[in-house]
Amino acid sequence: MKLKKTNLKKALNYARSKDSTTPDILEAVQRIFEIDQANTKRIEENIQQSTTESSNWFNFDLLESENIYHIEHIKQICIDYRLRFLDSKYFKGDIPPEAISKIKQLEKQHNSELTGFKIVAPSKLFKLKDKDDPLMFVTLGNDYYYFIHKWGNDLHPLRKVLMWPFKNVVNLLITVLVLSFLTTLITPIQLFTKTTTGYEFWLLFFFMFKWSLAVVLFYGFAKGKNFNQAIWKSRFLNT
Repeated sequence: MKLKKTNLKKALNYARSKDSTTPDILEAVQRIFEIDQANTKRIEENIQQSTTESSNWFNFDLLESENIYHIEHIKQICIDYRLRFLDSKYFKGDIPPEAISKIKQLEKQHNSELTGFKIVAPSKLFKLKDKDDPLMFVTLGNDYYYFIHKWGNDLHPLRKVLMWPFKNVVNLLITVLVLSFLTTLITPIQLFTKTTTGYEFWLLFFFMFKWSLAVVLFYGFAKGKNFNQAIWKSRFLNT
């Protein structure tokens, strides 16, 4: 006699049918979902109302050391890549569900409600919705922050190089000098003079430098721009 194979789904349904507490189970599941939705709403409100004055309680034995960063570490990447480090309430992009889930997990592990969220992102993400590589942190106190989640696209591999001139005034002047020199090299000097001595070359270079510097200064003043070191924690979006 050949025995029938056991259908686990049918066996599971049969076990449930014999359980007189099934309605109670459904109510319990519904309560779990309601509590989860309430937690999600609370966390989203905390993110929107985040402030650096918030303080959090953590069980430091449960924290992962590789996710702890000092303010100086964050400041360095913000200056190198021209990013902002601001309270999450200024962030205009969407917070992904994965970030909310990680916050829930942290709150459950440490039995604590988290506030004081911060985000590292390009300036445009604090005034426009975009997808460029935001990082979310929560404050630990004493200028230390705990990394929660990263989402979006990675930054362009040349962003650090492209943002180097804007780190400080020295870098900007060096960039203008180099560009002026290269522009002078490729400019046919015969357009301006019949002689091509060193004097004419450096005279043209001086003209190119003044022209380039004037364009940079006009753009900087017209757009209200500032150097990376001055804006990394600024919440004023036109800097």
